[in-house]
Amino acid sequence: MRLKTLYITITTIVLLAALVISIVTQPFVTPIPSTPEEIDLIKLKAHVKYLSTDVHPRSSSSFSNLEKAGQYVFDELKAMGAPVEVQEVKVKGKTYKNFIARFGPSTGPLLVIGAHYDSDAQSLRNWKPKGMATPGADDNASGVAGLLELARLLSKKQQSRSIELVAYTLEEDPHFGTEEMGSFRHARSLKESGHEVQLMLSIEMIGYFADKANSQDYPAPGMSALYGDRGNFITLVGNLSNFGAIRRAKALMRGVSNLPVVSCNAPANLQGIALSDHLNFWNEGYPALMVSDTAFFRNPHYHRMTDTFEKLDYRRMAQVVQGIYAITQHFS
Repeated sequence: MRLKTLYITITTIVLLAALVISIVTQPFVTPIPSTPEEIDLIKLKAHVKYLSTDVHPRSSSSFSNLEKAGQYVFDELKAMGAPVEVQEVKVKGKTYKNFIARFGPSTGPLLVIGAHYDSDAQSLRNWKPKGMATPGADDNASGVAGLLELARLLSKKQQSRSIELVAYTLEEDPHFGTEEMGSFRHARSLKESGHEVQLMLSIEMIGYFADKANSQDYPAPGMSALYGDRGNFITLVGNLSNFGAIRRAKALMRGVSNLPVVSCNAPANLQGIALSDHLNFWNEGYPALMVSDTAFFRNPHYHRMTDTFEKLDYRRMAQVVQGIYAITQHFS
């Protein structure tokens, strides 16, 4: 009897562990093939270089440079022929701006893809020599470059679904987690106007990859056994209620290139899960995911002076953009 009880207990533990792993990692996702779009690597790099050098630092504490960065994004989006709305975000007597480019019909469920164009400001007090700040190439010029290249792809043909590409202001501290965030204002405006959001995807650092052993860290012990110890993949992150959405997005991203795509559904309080603009869409009850190279769990240059454009992998960044484009065309 004792052996039988022990057997049942062990079996139950194994089954529960398998269930948890399945919920967290979605291990059995079949890729959905689609033809990858040609990505302009030169333009990707040029966008990152401009944002991380010509308008460095582009933080809320460097208002003039942040405005120049915003103007650059606005001009690039307008050049694609899409209507672009400037959404004002007023904070402490200053007017910051979101830029919203719209594609496809004006009605129907909305697909929102966003990336913040400001860089870290809090680190100013920590750098030596004093007063220097991060160039923010990976965080988050890489995401903005991906957004702009995505706009170019979407502009090549008439879109059958309603899509908003949004460049967000004020994602970084001291604004993160407050109503001052650009994405808070955008998500709240969608809720107040009664928009149905099918999915929001936050592009948050997509340019840093590392193939060496032990180049990837995680927020919880044992996760390397599930995902590996090399930072050679891109990650889709969602909370526990986004299980179906993350499986579909993962299948589509895997179907366009050989770039490994992993996923993680976890409680929002797990370190790193909620650290971007998708948080504000969760708070409004909308389904939202983040696509990321895992930030400080991989990139040793996160929020440092060394986060510069030449350290990024533009070939793999392009594969990420191809995957996101597949989501715009086939997500359902």
